[in-house]
Amino acid sequence: MNVYDGARMSELLDAEGMTRVSEVEADLVVLNTCHIRERATEKVYSDVGRLRRDDGSTPMIAVAGCVAQAEGAEITRRAREVDIVVGPQAYHNLPALVAATAGGKRALDLDLPGLEKFGVLPKRPRQSGPTAFLTIQEGCDKFCTYCVVPYTRGSEISRSFNAILDEAKALVDGGAVEITLLGQNVNAWTDDRHGLDHLIRALDGIAGLKRIRYTTSHPNDMTDSLIRAHADVEKLMPFLHLPVQSGSDRVLKAMNRNHTTKSYHDVISRVYQARPDIAVSGDFIVGFPGETDAEFTETLQLVEHIGYAQAYSFKYSPRPGTPAATMAGQIAPEVMDERLQRLQAVINTQQNRFNDRFVDLEMPILLERKGRKVGQLIGKSPWLQSVHIANDAAQIGDMIAVRIESVGPNSLAGKPILKEPHVA
Repeated sequence: MNVYDGARMSELLDAEGMTRVSEVEADLVVLNTCHIRERATEKVYSDVGRLRRDDGSTPMIAVAGCVAQAEGAEITRRAREVDIVVGPQAYHNLPALVAATAGGKRALDLDLPGLEKFGVLPKRPRQSGPTAFLTIQEGCDKFCTYCVVPYTRGSEISRSFNAILDEAKALVDGGAVEITLLGQNVNAWTDDRHGLDHLIRALDGIAGLKRIRYTTSHPNDMTDSLIRAHADVEKLMPFLHLPVQSGSDRVLKAMNRNHTTKSYHDVISRVYQARPDIAVSGDFIVGFPGETDAEFTETLQLVEHIGYAQAYSFKYSPRPGTPAATMAGQIAPEVMDERLQRLQAVINTQQNRFNDRFVDLEMPILLERKGRKVGQLIGKSPWLQSVHIANDAAQIGDMIAVRIESVGPNSLAGKPILKEPHVA
């Protein structure tokens, strides 16, 4: 979502006649931020200092995103070089904030006006690549005790069906063949009558759109109709990112996740029944306050049982203002380190095992960008694996058949398959 927001801010400034340049040439630098992890906050102040030039001057600096929303005026107090602080629901006002800083004034906008920004943002320009992000939902009403999203992104809001469809068509008209639908709880999207499955089926009807993905989902919003869409809609890729966070029911309750390990297992089971070849990804937090060795072992057992194609895992990071930050039983850093290493070892083994299945098999690859080597191109499989090939004839945006030859730590290597021409 931050990538999407960054692109939209750039488009806003483009519309004002600004041009993107290197950092050293810039009159304005926008730092777009995330507040999920503590380190991100400190990195903002580090980056502000790094922008100071040899003569002591700095460009105009705008801090945007969730750190801006959470820190507010504290940013301008700690970093006098910052001219603009704008939250993630107010960045549509960025051009006006830039204008307001004339004469050395500072500008601050931390409003949470819901969907207002989407109606103000300019229409999407011609897409430069084959893949595109499309925000359809923002905010969160779940209030997990460790999470700042409800405070920095606001309540759950869904963009209108027609607005999403119009933007999707514009992206496809501009060259996108794969669209990833975004939301803090993307599967909570609704138009008051229908859920995410209805939107996916509508997108399926757009000529030229070849692939649909969505992220990030909550287990409680995986409806039967959405699961059926995975079986029915060929363009919906066989990949599901479904965070669970812990394998301990007691920890899940303390996190206010409002699901259990059993309900999570049930959802995954139904998804596999609908789409047996689906790749499942997840999120995990280790060292949540009060987590015991036995409860961490329950997480390892859940991971072993589910079998993830990939997963993101993190040490618990206390966020100011969240209930978990003041809970008793904060876990020592060295304990969290040891648990994280053990969890990641299991996850890495599962990822390698999943990828090994594809050696000598054929799959369609959407080529997205150039690789580091001459003649190398990198694309994504339907299961979101990075695949690199050597082919001087293919171009970015092509969908080609590839036979997988080898598996690396983070990617697959394949060889394009030359299809025999059909003879009538």
